[in-house]
Amino acid sequence: MDFDLTEEQSILKDSLDRLLADKYDFEKRMKIMAQPDGWSGEMWNAYAEMGLMALPFAEEDGGLGGSPVETMIVMEALGRALVLEPYFATVVLGGGVLRHGASAEQRAEFVPLVAGGELKLALAHTERNSRYDLNHVETVARRDGDGWVLSGQKSVVLGGDAADHIFVTARTAGDIRDMNGIGIFMVDAKAEGLARRSYTNQDGTHAAEISLDGVTVPAASVIGDPGDGLSIIRRVADEAIAALSAEAIGVMEKLHALTLEYLKVRKQFGVPIGAFQVLQHKAVDIFVALEQARSITLYATMMADSDDEDERSRAMNAAKAEIGRAGQLAGENAIQLHGGVGMTMEYAVGHYFKRMTSIDLTFGDHDHHLRRLAERGGLFG
Repeated sequence: MDFDLTEEQSILKDSLDRLLADKYDFEKRMKIMAQPDGWSGEMWNAYAEMGLMALPFAEEDGGLGGSPVETMIVMEALGRALVLEPYFATVVLGGGVLRHGASAEQRAEFVPLVAGGELKLALAHTERNSRYDLNHVETVARRDGDGWVLSGQKSVVLGGDAADHIFVTARTAGDIRDMNGIGIFMVDAKAEGLARRSYTNQDGTHAAEISLDGVTVPAASVIGDPGDGLSIIRRVADEAIAALSAEAIGVMEKLHALTLEYLKVRKQFGVPIGAFQVLQHKAVDIFVALEQARSITLYATMMADSDDEDERSRAMNAAKAEIGRAGQLAGENAIQLHGGVGMTMEYAVGHYFKRMTSIDLTFGDHDHHLRRLAERGGLFG
């Protein structure tokens, strides 16, 4: 199988790498993180001008018709730069709901705004008691004439503090863990009855706790079948795992590069510490973990747009299990080889390990997905 990038994909990769190298080194990132919003509006506009926001959307909806490979290229680059802008929340999560669940009229209205960088989205699905179970939804939606009224709480809504519209899942029927009876509702972030409490995650990104107290949603803002939203959420979650896996590859590449650089310049007993064989073995362990993770990420990327839910979700279980294991090994070894400096806020390697840890916990950690894969008889069981 040919894994080479096409000419257009290579241009995308090179252009984005140059932009981030010029505008997003570690010192600039620290300054951006200290801003009130915690991310850069200037960079957001630059991504939009490059067409990054439009990549995954169909051309007939106002996008560029990109595949999961283009998303992989972008997410790897964003991972290498530890980008703070809510691209994942808007384009991968919110954009995924639009692509897979919205009507033609809804896509025609909102996709051009997202593609132009004018509209930021978020997905509010996780709840305090849901852990990693996508079917656990306690937030309630009750009918009110032609519309709906939402009440409940959502937690760790990535990009939820910055979003203009939020996709909220709510139970329209059944018990809190039923597979059916889950709807998706597009809610204006300024809607009466919606409250947001924003905070900074350990990796520097932002999220929000969202409460809904009698929020009215018109029928036109319902996404798909109000009783079958879980199928959309599952597909979006699988695509999100593939995207996060790609971002993790970018993070691990930087962990490896920073560690090699440090081994060459840090001296002990008058020689670079990289001259010691035991430390060389640790650096090799990081490289091997990176390459193993890269292989499963390529597979997850190829499976991300598969219509076979069983095969697709198995691939994501395998990718998340391996990414989490490899990322933990790479991060721990990188910190150990750097010593105390690796844990300081002023040095980059600790920030990369924090992001790697956050990726592992998003949409299920490696233990969760390894258990799911074993229960299903393996990747090809």
